Amino acid sequence: MKLISILCMVLASPVAAEKISLNEISSYFNAMTTAEAQFSQITDTGETSTGRLFIRRPGRIRFEYDPPEATLVVVGGGQVAVFDPKSRDELLRFPLRHSPLNLVLEREVDLAQRDMVVAHFEVESQTAVTLQNPENPDYGFIQLIFNDNPVQLHQWTVQDNSGGQTHIILDSLTRGGKLSNMLFNIQHEMRKRSD
Repeated sequence: MKLISILCMVLASPVAAEKISLNEISSYFNAMTTAEAQFSQITDTGETSTGRLFIRRPGRIRFEYDPPEATLVVVGGGQVAVFDPKSRDELLRFPLRHSPLNLVLEREVDLAQRDMVVAHFEVESQTAVTLQNPENPDYGFIQLIFNDNPVQLHQWTVQDNSGGQTHIILDSLTRGGKLSNMLFNIQHEMRKRSD
């Protein structure tokens, strides 16, 4: 009788949503060739900014910040370029492989087969997965948050090698569509700014 009561209570309670599997998340990225979204960015110092991002996999992403912010981040050709007119050295460049973003911009994402997943859990009906380069953990980490039904990237947090964290929250992410290669061409952007 006690067992029947316990079974009834279990069956009557709402079933928690299961976390999205690593294979599903990998398939989501591998099926993504291009994407665009509005974004909000929050730094660990509380600074907020907004803008539009463009993704072209593999290996390319562009963050265009809304005024009065004048920063532009272009990722292409294996490099990350940060154009910041407020900086004394307007252009900061470093290899994409030194950024945790590299882990989701690779040509073939296979999270289940790589030793890069340091956390994978379900929270408030969303799935979080934290990735870190196992060969270079000092490069920082990226934590991705996904909505389910359908699987959709909702936000991410990057912690860089100095320990600073940046949160990106996506709005109205649309996949597909044509994006010009010039959006991700660092040399082209440098020439535009020197004219």
